[in-house]
Amino acid sequence: MRILVTADPELPVPPILYGGIERIVQLLIDGLRARGHVVALAARAGSTVHTDAFYPWPGESSHGWVNACRNAWALRAAVRSFQPDLVHSFSRLLYLMPILRRTLPKVMTYERQPTVRAVRQAVGLARGTLIFTGCSDSVCRDGRPGGGTWNTVHNGVDMNLYRFQPTVPADAPLVFLSRVERIKGTHRAIAIARKAGRPLIIAGNHGEAGEEKIYWEKEILPYVDKDGISYVGPVNDAQKNDLLGRAAAMLVPIEWEEPFGIVFAEALSCGTPVISCPRGALPEIIRDGKEGFLVNTVDEGVAAIGRLSQIDRGACRRRAEESFSADVMVENYLRLYSR
Repeated sequence: MRILVTADPELPVPPILYGGIERIVQLLIDGLRARGHVVALAARAGSTVHTDAFYPWPGESSHGWVNACRNAWALRAAVRSFQPDLVHSFSRLLYLMPILRRTLPKVMTYERQPTVRAVRQAVGLARGTLIFTGCSDSVCRDGRPGGGTWNTVHNGVDMNLYRFQPTVPADAPLVFLSRVERIKGTHRAIAIARKAGRPLIIAGNHGEAGEEKIYWEKEILPYVDKDGISYVGPVNDAQKNDLLGRAAAMLVPIEWEEPFGIVFAEALSCGTPVISCPRGALPEIIRDGKEGFLVNTVDEGVAAIGRLSQIDRGACRRRAEESFSADVMVENYLRLYSR
């Protein structure tokens, strides 16, 4: 099968540090090519994932009508050049507009909340040649009011990147690994760790301007290097593997409807339990009391830390292997392509 995959223009595939969607695109392309399929990619110039053809976006931002129009016409030209059997978009729905009326099968994957109006318009134009996937049931529920066929395909992680740690010391730290911003609940992680009397390592980038900068300076920075709270900045794959593997738990008490959150599956891959909140896709990833705990308050978070000995780290790893591995994700997409 000849498959043309698209990714947003902001980051290369694979990303250097942060970039969950681009990591998913890389794993999908690697998995498809390993199974004998011919794969092309439309993405940011400088992408290094191995493909059979590459088409760089002329517009390097997802924002603005000029960039959108340039990239939409670039995708049309890529289709004409590559002659795919199917187009799989992880980028903007708008980029598909010039090819929506073609009989060419198209898959639109949402890793974020869909815009119902845009979905409804695309369904009408595509006349049965476009189907949708969401990275979680939560995303699909948001998209279905716009019409069309929706399928959940959970994101996957490369299990070979993450080393399973069956045990950790009794005084192992908690880890917050995500972007340091309010919706990820960094401030709540600090409050929980301090009240529980446990060390917390914060890893991830933080905002340098606007509200995110104020949040960092007013609500996070004053606690760093006090009461066992430390900040190590952004981490690469090797550092992430080490950080997650030696953690008693990953503590990311989100305050938004998380579409998926690849880092949660990455933690499970190391055998590390997760403490988060029952919002968005989290109940699909973490089964409360089995791979971690889903809490609503600081006190519930403290209580969850006290129950971590009840969690089987081997069960966490098996959960990742059976539900959130790259191989499982690729096979689920292939079954969808066949349909």
